[in-house]
Formats: sequence, C-alpha cells, structure tokens
Amino acid sequence: MTDNDFGFPPQCRLKKPAEYKKVFAKPVKSSDQYFTLLAIKNDLDHPRLGLAIAKKNIKKAVHRNIIKRTVRENFRLQQHLGNIDIVVLARKEAVDAPLELLRKSLEKHWLKLVTRCASYS
Repeated sequence: MTDNDFGFPPQCRLKKPAEYKKVFAKPVKSSDQYFTLLAIKNDLDHPRLGLAIAKKNIKKAVHRNIIKRTVRENFRLQQHLGNIDIVVLARKEAVDAPLELLRKSLEKHWLKLVTRCASYS
C-alpha cells in the first residue's frame, strides 16, 4: 500500500473467522457510548478492519449498513494506524447519533488504540 492510496482493498479487511478469533482472544480495548473497538498487533505492514455490527444491538439493516459504511470510510482515511487488526462493535446508541459524532468518536478510538498497541508490545 502506498501513502497516496486511500482505497479499501481486500488485504485491509479481516475476513476469516480465525482472524476475528485472534483479535477477540487478547485484545486491547477502547470503548465509549457508541462503539467498542478491539485491537491487536499483526505481522503485516498495514492495518486491517473487521466489523461485528450485531443485529441484536442494531435492529434495522439500513441502520447497520449506515454504521458499517461510516466506520469503513473513517478507517479508509486513516493511513497512520500501523500494523494492527481492529474489530469494531457498535452499541445501540449508535443508531440515534449523528454521523459527525460517530466519526469523531472513531477518530478518538483509532488514536487510543494505536498508542495502546504500541506500548503493549
């Protein structure tokens, strides 16, 4: 991935259940009223994102998709995350929150996770 590449290619996604399990096993956590983010270091040279937006928390598919798109777009714009795998879980409160508030929340989480993962090694 180059510095000017703002795409969201397949290698930047967590796809397999084993990749998710690894993150859920011993994560570094960051939470607020809208999201819980779990992260671990990976052996790659770029960050990867996984989404776990539960139907139990976000009832309507439309709302789940809006949240997923917002998270993906925000992640795509973050090129400084380093080599970490992140799983994003949404809470019920995320449905009613304005998108700008969700974006700001996510940006705080990215910074927090990068510093925690760096000091965790």
